Amino acid sequence: MRSMILTVGFALWAMGIGAASAEGEKAGVFDYYVLALSWSPNWCALEGDARDSDQCDARHDYGWTLHGLWPQFHRGWPTYCRTSVAPPTRRMSAEMTDIMGSPGLAWHQWKKHGTCAGLQAQSYYDLMRVAYNMVERPAIFRKLDKDVTLPASLIEEAFLKANPDLEKDMLTVTCRDGYIQEARICLSRDLTPVPCGRDVIRDCSLNNARFTPVR
Repeated sequence: MRSMILTVGFALWAMGIGAASAEGEKAGVFDYYVLALSWSPNWCALEGDARDSDQCDARHDYGWTLHGLWPQFHRGWPTYCRTSVAPPTRRMSAEMTDIMGSPGLAWHQWKKHGTCAGLQAQSYYDLMRVAYNMVERPAIFRKLDKDVTLPASLIEEAFLKANPDLEKDMLTVTCRDGYIQEARICLSRDLTPVPCGRDVIRDCSLNNARFTPVR
């Protein structure tokens, strides 16, 4: 019996059933995008300061930065797709720093997710910028002058109020180690807001999530 279970389990794994992330998929084959926006001060508190990341230097005032634009299946997501497209140049990645915080993140997002979009590297970077700019980031969070704790649901409510085209099932807010981490918005391939799949729509339920202001 144990042998049969292992055999069935291996067969399901080989077919990709139950696997959330599928590496090496064919580029351009996906259902929709997830636009991930990260609150930079919280990222710095969690790991950026420890890395001595330039993104966290006091001369910057990053708020909601672009983490990535991720091709997504209705169930699961592709990563590190097979593609013959040339990777972005250093200059192209450096030009994304104003909205992503670092050229290294831009490069990593291309390698892991951009290769799955079926686009040229510059076109993918351009699409990320368009998606980032089309979402209104609530200005109220930039007005905070001290660390606060708040219900994660308030972050979602603020995004919904600032973006009337969004509905609750098109947005999710994530937490990490007690901090608000990201706002993730689901978009069609032409960047129209769409409902998120069940792999994405997992809201943080904390009532006392930590939120660090822009210094």
